[in-house]
Amino acid sequence: MPETVEEFNAYRAKMNEKLLQDNNKLIKRIFNLDTNAYLPGALDSKTKELLGLVASAVLRCDDCVKYHLESAKALGAEKEEVMETLGIATLVGGTIVVPHLRRAYEYWEALENQEG
Repeated sequence: MPETVEEFNAYRAKMNEKLLQDNNKLIKRIFNLDTNAYLPGALDSKTKELLGLVASAVLRCDDCVKYHLESAKALGAEKEEVMETLGIATLVGGTIVVPHLRRAYEYWEALENQEG
């Protein structure tokens, strides 16, 4: 795997901190909106994370896919739910999503291996 779960999270945390320290009002509001969008509402948080996973795969954002995989896992998503979600993303996005599907599967395995 090109990047470990730990490396991804360390880089993400470091860069998010730098971005937020810049005190850019627009960026802070976007981060806040993103955080609040995934809070439970009519849909539970796990469902929202799985929706985020579909959108991220279709938009071909590997960092976003990793983030939503981790969040969904933390909220109790099972492999079968994630694979069904990624199947829909691949159907909607077409075969161009397949490389992202491969990397998502690989990252999910890394997340599962963290448990052991």
